[in-house]
Amino acid sequence: MKVMIRKTTGGALSLYMPKKDLEERIVAMEKEKMWGGTVTLGNGWKLELPDMAADTRLPITVEVRRLGD
Repeated sequence: MKVMIRKTTGGALSLYMPKKDLEERIVAMEKEKMWGGTVTLGNGWKLELPDMAADTRLPITVEVRRLGD
């Protein structure tokens, strides 16, 4: 699914899913630089992000895969 990842005004990372009209904070990251690993959202969902350069600029729209149920 396509999502948009951005930094909020407070500096936290936020993820928006247009098809579900859902915006959630990223509360945990598997990798320090985020890309190529999994992230956990505030609602408990785990998403696998694509492998990208560590200096990729935000906001960005990417294709992710939801893990788990």
